[in-house]
Amino acid sequence: MIDKKKKAQIIKKFAVHENDTGSSEVQIALLTEEIKNLTEHLKQHKKDFSSRRGLLRKVSERRRLLRYLEKENLTSFEKLVARLKLKIAKRKEISSDILLEAEVDGLVEKEADGDLAVSV
Repeated sequence: MIDKKKKAQIIKKFAVHENDTGSSEVQIALLTEEIKNLTEHLKQHKKDFSSRRGLLRKVSERRRLLRYLEKENLTSFEKLVARLKLKIAKRKEISSDILLEAEVDGLVEKEADGDLAVSV
């Protein structure tokens, strides 16, 4: 749990507009703080499996919100990741925008079977 003062500070720091309490940025920042607290708790109480389950739930919720924010507003996503000092795993799929740019530049060609061929 985050105390009210700490929560208010986080909301004020990451708010998008004046009365913002529920934007993706604020939710991700709050979840990050809760994840930090739970991680510290679990270092001391290794057998607290119900808290571990709560931690995993918060991590997956944050991952879902980060994925949404990345899709909707990439610049805001990048700023938030930098401010929170999060490590984002490399995406396996390549964005369709990047592929389109590469096709226009002549770097990638689609073959008849649908595969991509990279020209060097």
